[in-house]
Amino acid sequence: MLSGLSRPADPNVLVGFETSDDAGVYKLSDTCALVQTVDFFTPIVNDPFTFGQIAATNALSDVYAMGGKPMTALSILCYPVKGDLDDLRAILAGGFAKMAEAGCSVVGGHSVNDDEIKFGFAVTGAVDPRRVWTNAGARPGDVLALTKPLGTGVVSTALKRGIARPEDVEAATASMLALNRTDAEANGCTDITGFGLIGHAREMALASGVTLEIDSAALRFLPGALEYAAAGAQPGGLNNNRDFAACAVSISASVAPEVEALLYDPQTSGGLLLSLPESAAAGLPVIGRVLPRSDRPIIVL
Repeated sequence: MLSGLSRPADPNVLVGFETSDDAGVYKLSDTCALVQTVDFFTPIVNDPFTFGQIAATNALSDVYAMGGKPMTALSILCYPVKGDLDDLRAILAGGFAKMAEAGCSVVGGHSVNDDEIKFGFAVTGAVDPRRVWTNAGARPGDVLALTKPLGTGVVSTALKRGIARPEDVEAATASMLALNRTDAEANGCTDITGFGLIGHAREMALASGVTLEIDSAALRFLPGALEYAAAGAQPGGLNNNRDFAACAVSISASVAPEVEALLYDPQTSGGLLLSLPESAAAGLPVIGRVLPRSDRPIIVL
């Protein structure tokens, strides 16, 4: 829908919507730029406090994905006027608690009456304009690191179908609650959310003009995710992601079907996909490497 839409030229806009990056970046000075993002969604867990925490973690992730530090946030709330006010307070408390953990101040927000609950934040952060991480920063010779295991979409679907073990749901929830702040020195970065690993890797590969080679044997998956994917607990978004992005991928015939499915699994508050020099990757879960551009933007071995 943004195709053909224009905005006034502004040399201080360092990152806009053109490269599908996780947040916008606006230069204030030679040493400081604003990072701006917004994210909100419907409940994905039953506990309202946990839902608020996950919504906040997910919104903060876009600032971390640009190499920034979150500073302030505005809450966004859609809630039924006759809804349970104790649940509403718990949602807000969860969101505020996670923002406090990140050192990010909630300074206000906006709410509307809506029969469908939605909650999230618009977050503003700061970054050195010379050190912004973008989709276009991946360089041939870099390695790829993914900071969280895959599978939140499949585990959530298994929960809805009544086949998910409580301990697997707990593990998925803990992953979604983990902040994505990192001390890594990256060249490029994106966070893995609704478009899945392949969808977001595709954005990075196209913006950088490279091919990303992913080693499927190096990928980490949430407990139970492979089992549930093999059992058919695959969310509709997974199939949508595959329909859209499969043409950009060359996948080895040796990759198991359940592993291939999880490459497209839509993540909530997923990990960071970092492109960085091998010398800077110590301690990070390396899943592949960056190659000069070949026939396909992504190769999965």
